Amino acid sequence: MQSRFEVKKQRILEQLNTQDENYHDLSPKGSIDKPIRSLIDDINHLDGLVTTSSCSGRISVFLEGKKKDGSRADTQGNVEADRAGPGGKGGGSWLFISHSPVETLEISSDSQLMSKFGMKLSNSQDEQTPSVDCRYIHIKFEPMILHILAASLDHTQRVLSAAISAGFRESGAMSLTSSKTREMNPMVAVRSTGYSYDAIIGYQDDTGNNVALVDEMYLRTLVGIANERFKTNAERISRFRSLLLEQYGHRGMNKLLEAFSVKQDWEDPDVRRERKRKEGLRRQRGLEKETSPRNQAEIPNSTQDGELNWMFD
Repeated sequence: MQSRFEVKKQRILEQLNTQDENYHDLSPKGSIDKPIRSLIDDINHLDGLVTTSSCSGRISVFLEGKKKDGSRADTQGNVEADRAGPGGKGGGSWLFISHSPVETLEISSDSQLMSKFGMKLSNSQDEQTPSVDCRYIHIKFEPMILHILAASLDHTQRVLSAAISAGFRESGAMSLTSSKTREMNPMVAVRSTGYSYDAIIGYQDDTGNNVALVDEMYLRTLVGIANERFKTNAERISRFRSLLLEQYGHRGMNKLLEAFSVKQDWEDPDVRRERKRKEGLRRQRGLEKETSPRNQAEIPNSTQDGELNWMFD
């Protein structure tokens, strides 16, 4: 009889094996991001693990939405419209999403990114002051987030160990109590918020125009920062993949990491310190052995054919 975890994993894998044109999930993109498709496949081939949702990391521009209840009174009794948070709840719309670095031309018009993000510069000074009930426009960079269902606490610990060592230090687990069937299937979230950012760059006016509060140069700066953080994100994904596969004894699969085009020689600082300490002790013992009286009595004698003939006492 299959366990509850095995039933869930089979159902998830059947959905993932659906052809791309027929597959759809609840993410804005509606499918698995290409940068981590191979990582998802590797994880799902491991016993005791299956992925449930993911995002490879993205830069996005988001317009806030208004809540359905319309308005509320603040602490001073003034009535103001409720706005959805920058996370997307309560409506709103995505003006731009990319799961890879955004290309910016060296020589371009002054509105290259402005147009790409669906905004325009203000035409008057009045437009520079948003009204109290306006909907703000955010630009955000978010690193990879990955949810993995585990068959046991042992599998959970392996994922968390790999995630935290790879730099996803805000990773954690939930559902750590047993179900009615006495089966425990924790959910692990692999994530890091340390290098994410969120900045307001515009707003929507009363006529529905998306007005920029910053200029093109500032947008290029923010996009440049995001592009650099995509590199950090890719390096951490690579390390996580390597460490997780090692946890399950798949060291030979580390060759697949070359597809990420990131450094393969990363090593956890604590592990490196311990390795260096042991190497130092070995070198010290080697030097002591070379300077011992026994070794000093070993004298090389050259033969006629140029080879060394070692003479011992």
